Amino acid sequence: MELSLEGGFADPVHGAQSAFRALMDALANPGLVQPLGTDMTPADGLSPELAAVALSMCDPDTLVWLDPAFAATDAIVAWLRFKTGAPLTGDPARAAFALVSDVTQMPALERFALGSAEYPDTSTTIALALPALTGGPSLTLRGPGINGTRTIAPAGLPADFSAQWSANRELFPRGIDLLLVAVNKLIGLPRTTRITMEG
Repeated sequence: MELSLEGGFADPVHGAQSAFRALMDALANPGLVQPLGTDMTPADGLSPELAAVALSMCDPDTLVWLDPAFAATDAIVAWLRFKTGAPLTGDPARAAFALVSDVTQMPALERFALGSAEYPDTSTTIALALPALTGGPSLTLRGPGINGTRTIAPAGLPADFSAQWSANRELFPRGIDLLLVAVNKLIGLPRTTRITMEG
C-alpha cells in the first residue's frame, strides 16, 4: 500500500512558529480560546488541528502515544514518523505526548506519565480532539493565568472529567497538561488550573 507523506505546513517555518505560539499562549492563559492555523492536509483520519499540534510539539526525542484508532492506521503512523521523527509507544505511562482523536479511547488521566517530584516536566501533554469547544457542561477555571475565574464549556469531555482533573491537580507539581482542539481552535488546561463543574 502506498502511503502519502505530503501535507505538512504550507509554510513550514511560519506555520510551525504560529502553531507553537498558539500552544504556548493557550497554556499561559488557561481556558482562553486561541486560533490555531491549520493550513495543511495531513494523512487521512488525522485532523489538521491535531496534526498542527503534533508538528509543533514532537521531535525525535519525544515519545508519543497514539489512541488505538490512530495507532491502527498505517497512513497516520507513517505520516507522523516522517514529519516529526518521533518514536511511538503503546504505553501511555511512558509518553511525553499523546494524540487522542476520540475521548472514548482515552485512558484515565492517571494512566499517563505524571512526572516526578524531581522532574515534573517528564509528564505527558495530551492533545485531545473534541467536536466543539462550546456547547458542553460549564466548567469554572481558577489559577495562574486567570484573572478571577474563567468559564468554558467544551463538548465531548468524559463524564467524570471534573473528578479526574481534581485528582490530577492534587498531584501538583506533577500531573498532565491538556490541550483541547476543535475546528481551528485550541484551549489549554495546564496542571495548575483548578476546575469545578457547574450544577
